[in-house]
Amino acid sequence: MKALIIDDEVDICFLLSGILRQKNISANYVNNLADATTELKNIQPELVFLDNHLPDGLGIDFVDYIKTFYPGSKIVMITAYDSSVDRQQAIKKGVDIFIGKPFTRDAINYATDTLTN
Repeated sequence: MKALIIDDEVDICFLLSGILRQKNISANYVNNLADATTELKNIQPELVFLDNHLPDGLGIDFVDYIKTFYPGSKIVMITAYDSSVDRQQAIKKGVDIFIGKPFTRDAINYATDTLTN
């Protein structure tokens, strides 16, 4: 199984990659939406972990792109901006699971177990 992490915080990418590796999920990461477009094409991941506030745009606006061109990819939004409005907007756009930062290993395990079974 392949995952793509789209987050501008390198520490988050390393931490999340390590958690996913323990679940036998291969994870690549990029730090902006422009690179995400290329990486999605290259690896066509089953899971996408998407931050909302990125240097070149909002992850929430990128959900439509993922859903259009990679409809088989499940999206987990992970963001520090965790309000009920943000959650509702993300789910309405097609995000499968919404996790606020800081996240826990249990939250990531729950997301991967839910979306891959």
